[in-house]
Amino acid sequence: MDDSTAPAFRALADPSRRLLLDRLFERDGQTLGELTGHLPDMTRFGVMRHLDVLETAGLITTRREGRAKRHFLNPVPIRLIHDRWISKYAAPVLGAMTALKGHLEAPPMAASLDDFDHVYSIYINAAPERVWQAITDGDETVQYYYGTRVLSDWQRGSHIRYDYPDGTVAADGEVLAIDPPKRLEMTFLARWDPELEAEGPVRQVWELERAENATKLTVSTVGLKAGSRMANEFSNGMVFIVSGLKSHVEGVRVAVAAR
Repeated sequence: MDDSTAPAFRALADPSRRLLLDRLFERDGQTLGELTGHLPDMTRFGVMRHLDVLETAGLITTRREGRAKRHFLNPVPIRLIHDRWISKYAAPVLGAMTALKGHLEAPPMAASLDDFDHVYSIYINAAPERVWQAITDGDETVQYYYGTRVLSDWQRGSHIRYDYPDGTVAADGEVLAIDPPKRLEMTFLARWDPELEAEGPVRQVWELERAENATKLTVSTVGLKAGSRMANEFSNGMVFIVSGLKSHVEGVRVAVAAR
């Protein structure tokens, strides 16, 4: 087992931690008090220790909102486990089997259309300047961002466009705020599907924080509607993009999927 996936493997070995991840999958952004309610036989301190292990492994990320500390599922390390241990051996067969299992066991999708956020974090073994370049350079985004090339002059108020190789627009938006190489806030409107386009834009925030010899990248997608097609697209697509970005910057060869 390589060092990058070992913490996630160890964290997933405990059934209580897996249950906490399941509850966050069902409803992201829960507080410690809410999560403690899912493990009634465990003390608040015990749940806190499990959450610390999950956060250290990168499987959850946290964000303070006033006095509340909210916990968000971060499936990027699980995607990296898939890329490292499954995809090159048995992805076609296992993908079909897990899709069937998920279809048979999944509960009905919630009808609620309340707003919620998706927050993903990952550590990339490179300086923030290198990661920033990979986010904003079109020659690099084609390597991990569903084959699309980003185009912008990266000034506040500027237009952002993600183009397919044939020149058609996959998505676009506007730079709301920018502070290289620390923070990019932007709108994002999907153009690859008329139904998604009709749902309107969402707001994305890319935050880069130096962490010794690495960079902690946090990507927040704000204003998603629970149960919407856009929420489903982002919960799956952003995992692929963020894990692909890490692999690209660190020099790991990965396949680029097409929409």
